[in-house]
Amino acid sequence: MSTAGRLWLPASGCGPTCLPPAGEVPTVSPVRRAGRTLAVLGTLSAGAALAALLPVLPAGDRAAALRGWARWTLRAFGVRLVVRGRPPRRPALLVANHVSWLDVLALLAVAPARMVAKREVRSWPLVGLLAAAAGTVLVDRARPRALPATVARVTAALRAGSPVAVFPEGTTWCGTADAIACRPGRGFRPALFQAAIDAGAPVVPLRIGYRWAATGVPTTAAAFVGDDDLLHSVGRVLAARGLEVRVTVSTALHPARDADRRLLARAAESAAGAPSVSGWRERRVSRPGRRAWPGRRTTATPGR
Repeated sequence: MSTAGRLWLPASGCGPTCLPPAGEVPTVSPVRRAGRTLAVLGTLSAGAALAALLPVLPAGDRAAALRGWARWTLRAFGVRLVVRGRPPRRPALLVANHVSWLDVLALLAVAPARMVAKREVRSWPLVGLLAAAAGTVLVDRARPRALPATVARVTAALRAGSPVAVFPEGTTWCGTADAIACRPGRGFRPALFQAAIDAGAPVVPLRIGYRWAATGVPTTAAAFVGDDDLLHSVGRVLAARGLEVRVTVSTALHPARDADRRLLARAAESAAGAPSVSGWRERRVSRPGRRAWPGRRTTATPGR
């Protein structure tokens, strides 16, 4: 692979040491675990039927169906959903930090949208079928030259009135504050933020975090990082007792027509990664020489 290709493929510093030891994860009984497994299989089967219906449903019904399916699937896994903030009422580019495969369910359960995902998802059993039916924008991360076309597709979707969701880090990390050193060095990659600028659409940052419901203590039990196997990760979630996913919706960022996508990505990353983003006021992000937000000037230059 070329140097450019390697630079485009993001890498996380998280690994097995970021995951909790098996003995530290509170678990349910084997009977409860089996029940959850059957429930998940049932929601996945319902997802197959939903995939056939989505293309013919009106936009509002499609969003409601996706939201309901995602919430039932989270419940089947035994994961409690907590939402803070108000989901956007108009089409927006939704951007969130990325911890787990569960993030997709959490995001769809809060604000159904067309997802941006790696091309390999299309070949996954059932998931790929549902992704195609939901209008997922697929990205070939091994071909950096295809990125402008992806940005154009996201721009077109936003202009057509479809919300689009993306994980701008491009990879997962374990999601705890004390493991910040594991985080991808470049944070939120700015390329897809150009779509919001071109479409005149707001950017809504979301923060996804996992914790134990009984204590409120953050956990990496749901994290899918390093060489962790998907089946092993799914099994860990199915066995966990009292796992909670918290989605915090920040106030929208409204980029100006001449906004710098790097500054926009930085502002969104700050909102998505801050301990508390509920107090953010609406902010306009613009190119250098204009105020990006009250009391602060910017000097960065445009780029990917």
